[in-house]
Amino acid sequence: MTAVEALILTGYGMNCDHETAYAFDKAGATSQRVHINSLINGDIKLSDYKIMVFVGGFSWGDDHGAGVIQAIRMNTHLGNQIQTFVENGNLIIGICNGFQTLVNMGILPDGVTSLKRSVALVHNDVGNFRDDWVHLKINANSPCVFTRDMDLVEYPIRHGEGKFYAESKILKKLIRQNQIVLRYAKSDGSLAKGEFPYNPNGSLDDVAGICDPTGRIFGLMPHPEAYNHWVNHPHWTQRKEETKRLGKTFAEGITPGVQLFKNAVKYFS
Repeated sequence: MTAVEALILTGYGMNCDHETAYAFDKAGATSQRVHINSLINGDIKLSDYKIMVFVGGFSWGDDHGAGVIQAIRMNTHLGNQIQTFVENGNLIIGICNGFQTLVNMGILPDGVTSLKRSVALVHNDVGNFRDDWVHLKINANSPCVFTRDMDLVEYPIRHGEGKFYAESKILKKLIRQNQIVLRYAKSDGSLAKGEFPYNPNGSLDDVAGICDPTGRIFGLMPHPEAYNHWVNHPHWTQRKEETKRLGKTFAEGITPGVQLFKNAVKYFS
């Protein structure tokens, strides 16, 4: 099978590029970290890749709002290329600051044909930055390519502007069309229903991630790339001892974080 090439955006405060590239490589892709200016200048061609990744971090220091300046820069210089990239059947994922950027670009939730901002990621209800791990319930009926055959996962979050907000009619449409991919949940898989800290930011309807109608563009606030090894989890020593006492082997297979990226790679097989 031809290698699936993943473009990992870097530059201007995007600081999760190394771990994202590492997770994609573990998932079977061939990743390349590319500075945004290399795309704009034409030194790197977006058409050479199958997956485009808007990584987490603090692009442009979150001046004027998280992901705002990056969204303007991308739309101004690369809007047509990104539209063609998606129309050719490729994938885009935005993680945390990347999700904020896709929303500000208008690519989510309606795809590249609209480019009209209709939802927002605003300041957390708790009024401060949250750095924690959360449970996430995955919508089995969602068309999202990245979450196929996944159910309940744990990923870390680290954001100050992660509250998902949309007008009632937009939220209802997203629910109806199964575009809400991830919701904040409790450890038993039941939805958080807005309860803190299970819902860490006050997101409406516990929304943690959404996709476009095709399922090929996906944005989420949690960081799957930060769960690329079993020992990333804060309770890994306890879980190791529990599995040992049950006579089982700890940490077999890939993590739920890598699995999400593996699904993207598998899409092209």
